[in-house]
Amino acid sequence: MPARRFLPARMPRRVATISVHTSPLDQPGAGDAGGMNVYIVEVSRRLAARGIAVDVFTRATSSDLPPVVEMSPGVTVRHVSAGPFEGLGKEELPGQLCAFTAGVLREEAQHEPGHYDVVHSHYWLSGQVGWLARDRWSVPLIHTAHTLAKVKNAALADGDRPEPRARVIGEEQVVAEADRLVANTEEEARQLVEHYGADPRRTLVVPPGVDLDRFTPGDRAAARRALGVPADAVVLTFVGRIQPLKAPDLLLTTAARMLDDDPALRSRLQVHVVGAPSGSGLEAPRQLEELAASLGIADLVRFLPPQPPERLALHYRAADVAVVPSHNESFGLVALEAQACGTPVVAASVGGLRTAVRDGVSGVLVDGRDPAAYAAAVRAVLERRELMGAGARRHAAAFSWDRTADALVDAYAAAAAEMAGVARRALRPVAGVALGTQVAW
Repeated sequence: MPARRFLPARMPRRVATISVHTSPLDQPGAGDAGGMNVYIVEVSRRLAARGIAVDVFTRATSSDLPPVVEMSPGVTVRHVSAGPFEGLGKEELPGQLCAFTAGVLREEAQHEPGHYDVVHSHYWLSGQVGWLARDRWSVPLIHTAHTLAKVKNAALADGDRPEPRARVIGEEQVVAEADRLVANTEEEARQLVEHYGADPRRTLVVPPGVDLDRFTPGDRAAARRALGVPADAVVLTFVGRIQPLKAPDLLLTTAARMLDDDPALRSRLQVHVVGAPSGSGLEAPRQLEELAASLGIADLVRFLPPQPPERLALHYRAADVAVVPSHNESFGLVALEAQACGTPVVAASVGGLRTAVRDGVSGVLVDGRDPAAYAAAVRAVLERRELMGAGARRHAAAFSWDRTADALVDAYAAAAAEMAGVARRALRPVAGVALGTQVAW
């Protein structure tokens, strides 16, 4: 077997991105597809624009899927067969990691050694695969957790299942092995260090971005006409997967509380829920509709399926307030997208939402789960809707996927340089023995 290469700190040529449980081709807002999908799509496209080829490895979930799909120029999605195509839940995927890893390694083995310069894994299942690929290929492993079991279990929604011990152990292993851990916020970096014993020197903060070309302010009246929404309606919008973690039920109880406080609002209030049941929400897919009926607001609530990005921007623009009441969020891309469209946000004061929303400027952060507190926050935003809309636009403009991609490239290069330095020291020549050949990116 040819000798492995040791690489100096220059831009990588090719990145292997691992996303076991969800594909970047999936529609966010349903199943297991959410902000992580958006993250992988946007970062991959921008890496490709910088001349870095990206191969995204994801599990095939249908026999109809082609083995290889060009998602965009320079970005290839590779469907790996691992277990039955359909009917396999995320909790069953650990038993398929060996099969998935074999597929990833076989793809690399078809090329000359050094085909990939970096492995970037997303979520702990992918981290397990990336860990083995890292050791096999002698390239750095960059890992983004997106969510953490210990953090989720500490803020568990009523009726939601705790993350299993196997996941906690798996996350701890990946944290120990990764060459770089990418956190979305300072708080997530702290959680990695405090709860998982992460090395602070290998833990860096790289905030996600927002597509500032797609999610832009627009004519709210035109957006409402396009969606069939009355011009004088008061529109509260939720976007995301319908599951206990995301707490769309709190939006409904908030709307009911607003009507109790101001019955005259009934003629104008609309609540839009954009998304589909996911996770434990699949066990009672009509629970939210039943709640709306029991609260007496079924006639005011519109349930809409997940929307493509262009259409989603219309929903944000048409809204008076976007509500993000999640029990926990590692960041909260929905909040950022809404603000980029000029729509202020009322959000839970948890996790990454404290970074995604600038309290009092681009929206309001709410402590606790009291519908009365959320109702007061929504009223406060409505009273300052234009001012906060402008603040929302300014705040979102500070985040871009280009900045995210640039920071990741720096992380890739630094990790590769560190690995190359360790390898050089390990192979330091003795009595005239030559070092292995070095090949630059």
